[in-house]
This record gives sequence, structure tokens and C-alpha cells, in this order.
Amino acid sequence: MKRGLWIYVSLAVAWTVFVSWQFFEHRRVREASRQNLMSRARAITSTLGLVIRSQRRGGGVVSQERLQAALAELTKADQLESIALLNAENEVVISAGKPVDDLEIPAQSGVTWTADQMILANLMDLGTNVFPEPEGVARTIVVPFNPSITNIPGIMPPASWATNRAGSTNEPGRSRIDRGRGRGPFGRPPWMTEAEYSSLIAKQGVHSFIIVMLTKPVTQATSGDLLLRLLICGLATISVGGAGFTWRSIQRSADLELRLVKASELNSHLKQMNLAAAGLAHETRNPLNIIRGLAQLITRQEAASTEVRDRSRAILDETDRVTAQLNEFINYSRPREVRRSPVALDRVAIEVARALSLDAEDKGVTVKVAVDHAVIEADEQLFRQTLFNLLLNAIQAVGQGGAIEIAALRPTPNEIVLEVRDNGPGVPADRRTEIFKPYFTTNVEGTGLGLAVVRQIVLAHGWEIECAANEPRGAVFRISHVRPGPV
Repeated sequence: MKRGLWIYVSLAVAWTVFVSWQFFEHRRVREASRQNLMSRARAITSTLGLVIRSQRRGGGVVSQERLQAALAELTKADQLESIALLNAENEVVISAGKPVDDLEIPAQSGVTWTADQMILANLMDLGTNVFPEPEGVARTIVVPFNPSITNIPGIMPPASWATNRAGSTNEPGRSRIDRGRGRGPFGRPPWMTEAEYSSLIAKQGVHSFIIVMLTKPVTQATSGDLLLRLLICGLATISVGGAGFTWRSIQRSADLELRLVKASELNSHLKQMNLAAAGLAHETRNPLNIIRGLAQLITRQEAASTEVRDRSRAILDETDRVTAQLNEFINYSRPREVRRSPVALDRVAIEVARALSLDAEDKGVTVKVAVDHAVIEADEQLFRQTLFNLLLNAIQAVGQGGAIEIAALRPTPNEIVLEVRDNGPGVPADRRTEIFKPYFTTNVEGTGLGLAVVRQIVLAHGWEIECAANEPRGAVFRISHVRPGPV
């Protein structure tokens, strides 16, 4: 028992460890899928930084049309749904892909996961975050661009301001700082006031961005992995359950084999005891016959006194009673070998009733045979003995003037049911199975083996027998599953 308990505990622990491992592996796959999507988002941000730098003109100016086209190309990438550049007030300066007007902008930078989207928000100055600017480079400003316009109002200086204080002329779009350094940093133009420059920066200056990625691939990957791992866990559960059931079956088989061995030994011992008891009963009949013969001689002697003759008759009665019990015991202990043949049911029933007619007449019992001409497959000698014991049991059970009926029913074409009914006191419900046990009897003159022999013969034929109530009073002994024979 302890060994079996340890096996079940080990299987349960192994199943728990395996399922836990699958759970953590699924979490790892989910996190890996998310990290993969975040890596793609970071790659897009890097590309976005390169795009903005490549589209600059005038040091910090980016053409809206060109940047719009570049962002539109980025949104063609798989999983990228929307991209938007924001100013310092978190207002959209320029966007591409699905509109983000209805998108709730997160309160701080980072990654926000929703049911079907991943929102990567960079709400800090781009000069110090995702794609940092070189030192000394001013903020990127997005303005509409038209190649036919030489000067961009508010950004590019007018042609009249093309001469510096020394009287030298610069190329259009070049500042004094550009003259010394090439293309220098883009700061506040001298022709703009501080308020105008701040207003321009606030409206068109790129401060941060938002990228919206579709999480459908992540969901598909995690769902597929979850389904696969649930299937694996299900198979593991079936395997563990099968292993437990197999171990239990092995244990039961071992216990059953041990019981069968013990039962076989007991059966062999009982057979030997049965043979010894049958032999002893058979050998006992010979001395009983001698005693009975001597008692008969004594009763016939004229010189014997009346007391001696009465005692001799008592010896005769007891000898006959013991001899009858020995015969019943020998009959019960004898193995039943059924030799089936067609048996006329009505003929056997009438002959048995005629054989017990004297017993019935002594008690004034009426025996009725209600059996049509039918043929059954049975061992005639054993069947005759069965019917004889049932009829004798009914005659002994009923009182003076009782009634007994032998009937045959045919519930189906392939089955005959034989019944022996009486109107005696009947059998209590709690004793209707015990009366078929050996040596159980309610009749002081009975041996207790008559119904046991009947049940033995019935089971040897493959039939069934039961005792039921006979309404309004009495008992019914019913033999069922009797197969009809050829007519």
C-alpha cells in the first residue's frame, strides 16, 4: 500500500513540474514575442531619426511633404500601424498611417500594451532620447516646402539681408555662421523676434513621437504556443493518468492472482474434502444397512417383547432418515455432467406428478399440470430430479387440502419459463435466497439439500431459478432461460 502511494505521489509531482515548466515556457515565449515586436519598434525609431536627419535643410528645417512621404514609406512596414511626430504640447505635427487623433496619448514615455496594439511613446525631447542630435544642432522644425519659393518666410532670410556687416555677399539661404563653418547650427534668425521664434518652435518643432504597432502577430504566436502547450499538458495528463491506471491494474492483477492461487488451493482442498466426505458417506451406508436388517429381524421375532419391537422400529426409522440424508449428500457432492437431449416437458411433468400422487393424497393436495406439449433441451434424468424435488417441496409446504400447479410459459419464441406454484404459507422475502443454500430448511422432516440440488442442476444447465410470492398467498419457484428444443 505504501509503495503504491509513493508511485501516485511521484506521478503527481512529475505532472505538476511538467505543467509548471510548460507555463513558464509559455510566458517566456510571450515575452520573447513582445521583445521581438519592441525590437522592431526600436529599429523603426532609428530609421525615423535617420529620415529626419536626411531631410533637413537649412540646419534644422525639414520639408513637410518630403517627411510625409518618408513616413508613409515607413508605415508600409509590417505591423506598423501609425506614426506621429508631436510638438512640446503633445500636438501632432505630422503623422502617417492610421490617424492618431482619437488615440489616447500615454502620460509618460514607454511601452503601453492594449488588446491589439503596442504604443511606443517617446514624450521627451528628441535631442536627448531615441535619436539624439549632435551637440550644437538645434531642434528640427517641420515646415511646408515649395521648391519654387526661394525664401521660406519666418525661416529663410530675405534676399535683402544677404550682406553681412563687412559688405560681403552670401549665397541665398546662407547665414553668417554658415560662411565660417559651412552649414552651422540653426538658431533664432536675427530678423525674428524671440516670441515669433518660440511660437514657431511650439507649433512646428518636433519634440517627441508616438509609434503604434499591431500586436496581432504576437497574439497569434502566443495563442498558437498556448494551444500547443495545452495539448502537450493534456497528453501529459493522459499519460500520467494512464500510468496511474496501469499501476493500479498491475496491483489489482497481482492481488487477484494471489487470491486466485489461494482460491485454487482452497478449491483443491475442498474437492479433496468433498471426495473424502462422499466416500465416508458411501461407506457409512453399509453399516446402516446391516443395522437396519438386524432391526427388521428383531421386529419379526415373536419372542421379542413389545418394548424391544418398538425400539427396533425406532432404529429402523432413524436408520432410514440417516440413509436418506446420506443419499442426498452423495447426490449433492456428485459433479453434474449435463447431457442434453430433447425432453418432452408435459410427459416428464405428468410422470413426476404421478410418482408423488400418494404423498399428495395423504394430505389431500391437488396437483394440476398446466403444461402444453413442448420440447426443451435438457438432461432428462437431472431435469426429472429437479422437478421431483420442487414438487415434493411444495407438497411438504402446503397444508391439508392445498393446491399445487405446474405451469409452463413462453415469454419469447426462444425461451420457456417453468413455474411450480403452491398456496402454502409462502417464503419470507429475506429467506428467498437462503433456501437454496445447503442444509437450510424450515421443514423438520427435510434434509436441507433438496433445493440446493435443484439450484446446482439449474446452474449446470445455464438456467436461472428464483423464489417469488404467489398472490394472494403461497410461493412460486420459477426456472427461466430454458431453451426450447426441436419438436
